[in-house]
Amino acid sequence: MATRSVEIALPSAPRFAALPPLALYIHIPWCIRKCPYCDFNSHERRGAIPEAQYVDALVADLESALPSIWGRRVVSVFFGGGTPSLFSPEAIDRLLAAVRARVPLAPDAEVTLEANPGTFEQARFAGFKAAGVSRLSLGVQSFNPVHLLALGRVHDEREARTAAAAALDIFGNVNLDLMYALPGQTAENARADVAAALEFSPPHLSFYHLTIEPNTLFHRYPPPLPDDDAAAEIGDAIEDALASAGYRQYETSAFAKPDRECRHNLNYWQFGDYLGIGAGAHSKLSFPERILRQVRYKQPQQYLEQMARGEPLLEEREVTRAEIGFEFILNALRLTDGVPVALFAERTGFPLAIVGKELDAAERRGLIVRDHERIGPTPLGRRFLNDLQAMFLPQKSRRASDAALAPLPVQGEG
Repeated sequence: MATRSVEIALPSAPRFAALPPLALYIHIPWCIRKCPYCDFNSHERRGAIPEAQYVDALVADLESALPSIWGRRVVSVFFGGGTPSLFSPEAIDRLLAAVRARVPLAPDAEVTLEANPGTFEQARFAGFKAAGVSRLSLGVQSFNPVHLLALGRVHDEREARTAAAAALDIFGNVNLDLMYALPGQTAENARADVAAALEFSPPHLSFYHLTIEPNTLFHRYPPPLPDDDAAAEIGDAIEDALASAGYRQYETSAFAKPDRECRHNLNYWQFGDYLGIGAGAHSKLSFPERILRQVRYKQPQQYLEQMARGEPLLEEREVTRAEIGFEFILNALRLTDGVPVALFAERTGFPLAIVGKELDAAERRGLIVRDHERIGPTPLGRRFLNDLQAMFLPQKSRRASDAALAPLPVQGEG
């Protein structure tokens, strides 16, 4: 008698025993000058920034979102941009006071503010600390004056060093943000950047691979960049130097001393929830039987106008079962150690079986390793991260197949 395979019916909607951790992202869109590689929602300052009006809008935005997050504790706050350090300490203080008054903020919540060395003033940085900022992320990008010029940065090497020293003195908890595979950069140049950063012994370092993105000046006028082999050599040199100095690469572009990982970003990579307020901010919010993604109006003036009407959302959509596996994997496999197997069901509301075929295929290719406890990328999977992630795309939009993998470089966050 012939046997028939039985297909187990999988749920069509998520079911959460408990909602994921919740973080708050606050977007401040203005910068001193738009960098030629930047595709973020940032807008060059022209004249006075409407700081007070924008703070009012952010507070109203948070209030309008309260029904979506009612009663949930916020585990971290991140001021991103743009250049948040263009805002006054008084504005940041007012915003954090508004957050504390409206949501339960965890007593040990990590509060990060991105800063540009070109905005450094001792009193300004001290003011951010007094307002409640507990972690500063300093956008150094390079300590090499030639590379700073090529990247269009508004600060020079001296300002980068002065700001880094002051940040460590005032905050202690500091990330130095750098880039590699820069125009004309060699492995020796990159090692010099690492050495310069290590002089300050920061608890956290980010090294992002420079990529050419659409709608940037570099896309229209491409600079001479290292080829793939040279970029890989530079990346290896950075990883080796940081490992020798006691930093662990816990994510594709992030290195930290023990127990000094960025908690806010870990929440992203572990598929936690986040409410984003401000121009162009994105949110991912879970409810007992659905997950929503939201995008706010992008242009600062349009955002202010829409917020005045009480309608900040440009887009809101429900994440489908077909999309959820890819979205989880896209984040989780950036982590060097991967994630616990149980985290998939905890954070997506679906059983791991919905990506079972894709996991089997990735394991056969030697791109992941898994057991009953964890799923993580192998060294080969980390090297070909783009291809590994693409294997989990919904079928209708999949650009990878069971064909041999093309040698693509690992992409950084920005």
